[in-house]
Amino acid sequence: MNITIKETSNVRKSDIIDIYKANKWSSAEKPDELYKALLNSHSFVTAWENDKLVGLGNALSDGHLVVYYPHLIVHPDYHGKGIGKLILNKFQEKYGNLHQQILVAEGEAIGFYEKCGFKKAGDTQSMWIYKGGDH
Repeated sequence: MNITIKETSNVRKSDIIDIYKANKWSSAEKPDELYKALLNSHSFVTAWENDKLVGLGNALSDGHLVVYYPHLIVHPDYHGKGIGKLILNKFQEKYGNLHQQILVAEGEAIGFYEKCGFKKAGDTQSMWIYKGGDH
């Protein structure tokens, strides 16, 4: 398997939506908003096997002190192959020296992020107003 990681905005909306639908993420139900959100992120990183989009992640940041990683998603056919780690490594090239890197992890993703160096943020608790139905 030959995976290429790149920061790009040259991605078809249908390829993105396919990955979200395959993972049963509710944001796939808002394809136009999802596509615009990803492309307007501070960083948008994609993972490719030849011409096939197999994973992606985005970052929201002030570029100096704080970065938040809202989405990191890999097509289920490619889970467990190190693609998520490659995407995070690409983000570390850009944001690794920032004061604070934040994400919200759930379920099986918690162990993955712990292996990548993330840890529970003290006594904090994630809070949100959420309009999806997949959690």
